[in-house]
Amino acid sequence: MNTSLRRLGALTGRNLREILRDPLSLIFLLAMPLAMMFIFYYAFHELTDQFRMEYLAPGLVVFSQSFLTLFTGLLISVDRGSDFLTRLYVTPTRSHEFILSYLTAMLPVSLLQSAVFFTAAGIIEPDFFSVNLLIAVPASLVSAVLFIGFGLLLGSLCGEKAIGGVASIIIAGQSMLSGMWFPLEGLSDGFIGFMNALPFRPAAQWLTGITSGAGDADWARHLLILLGYTVVITAAGILVFARQRRKD
Repeated sequence: MNTSLRRLGALTGRNLREILRDPLSLIFLLAMPLAMMFIFYYAFHELTDQFRMEYLAPGLVVFSQSFLTLFTGLLISVDRGSDFLTRLYVTPTRSHEFILSYLTAMLPVSLLQSAVFFTAAGIIEPDFFSVNLLIAVPASLVSAVLFIGFGLLLGSLCGEKAIGGVASIIIAGQSMLSGMWFPLEGLSDGFIGFMNALPFRPAAQWLTGITSGAGDADWARHLLILLGYTVVITAAGILVFARQRRKD
């Protein structure tokens, strides 16, 4: 157990260093959603409550987390195409240790995203600041792990050139199927049910309920859907990585 944790810690440290070597990508993860926050708030918050910080900030946090799919998948696919993993394959390191090291290295990035966006939201709209944010920042890791899990799976399946296009499907799904940009009143019950069955809308609703302090009757369902998808996607990523490892 201790040996496995040491290997995991060493791999996590290495992956963190790789992340920090690409500061432009980190800036992109923060700058684009932050710019969207300012634009949408000042353009529309007086027209509809949907663009007040109570709803906009948690929605944008989850939207920004969807870019972790691309970021994580690219990191894995680049490593798979280099000699780095090939050399490590001959060590006792197990597939789940490889995969979990990418996940744990991404968690600080996700916490930084949440802290930056919630702080910016509170500066723009001071009433947004509340004790609920102390819960919301760590709670945002639930949805973050989901999107990192997508990156783990896609990075194990796709090469470096393909990962961008494939990961964009997840980003588009979070953007279009979360309901954060448009009211749902005009949609059919069937389509809303379809949105609720996917992880994108529950991710936004879960975090919005925490930041507002109101929650809703579907609080447990949102969380269970997120956890279910996260476990399945992450497990699939480990299995696919192990299969690719045997091929390599």
